[in-house]
Amino acid sequence: MLKLYFHPSPNPLKVALFLEEAGLSYEVVAIDTRKGEQHGEAFRAINPNAKTPALTDGDVKVFDSNAILLYLAEKTGLFLPANAPQARADMHSWLMFVATGIGPYCGQAVHFKHFAPEPKEYAVNRYSFEAERHWKLVDERLAGREWMVGDTYTLVDMAVWGWARMIPRAMGPEAWALLPNVKRHLDAINARPAAQRAEALKERFAFKQEFDDQARQALFPQNARLGL
Repeated sequence: MLKLYFHPSPNPLKVALFLEEAGLSYEVVAIDTRKGEQHGEAFRAINPNAKTPALTDGDVKVFDSNAILLYLAEKTGLFLPANAPQARADMHSWLMFVATGIGPYCGQAVHFKHFAPEPKEYAVNRYSFEAERHWKLVDERLAGREWMVGDTYTLVDMAVWGWARMIPRAMGPEAWALLPNVKRHLDAINARPAAQRAEALKERFAFKQEFDDQARQALFPQNARLGL
């Protein structure tokens, strides 16, 4: 049995999308990050980095969302591009671009815009600029093409979808005017029944909504070094 260790944030959702698209049977294990459950010994035995998502497949443990997508694609043979050198090179390049660019810069843009204490103008400017720059590259990639790699829907599209849902929070609602091709791509995936089922997972669990001292300590443990 596959077990997905899940919180309703961009990286776990893209894995949930793959599982739903593939029609795989899986169990969802809720990890409430605002309660600090990601720091528990049992979860860190699966993901020592203490972040969601993680996946177990029997005795196999996989962490990092893009590693999980690749693991599932290789296991099932689904949602991979053509087995040709350029197609696979494009897959790895854009998948790692999401992992090392889109995710980190969007995540930091959200952090500094919405959670960091003042002064933060420099950090907000840096990360919102880089988030916008990275998304413009994705938008250029999608100009004149339906999907990110080749002519078919692949795990790369799922990786992009996970973070594209968060663009207004990272860059503001006006960002869609700059990213028409990303918006078209997002809308196309949102219309898929599997995406709707993945989004609905968060309704099955009572995840903590309050952003109180417990949540701040769980999500931003580095603040203890500053006495915050």
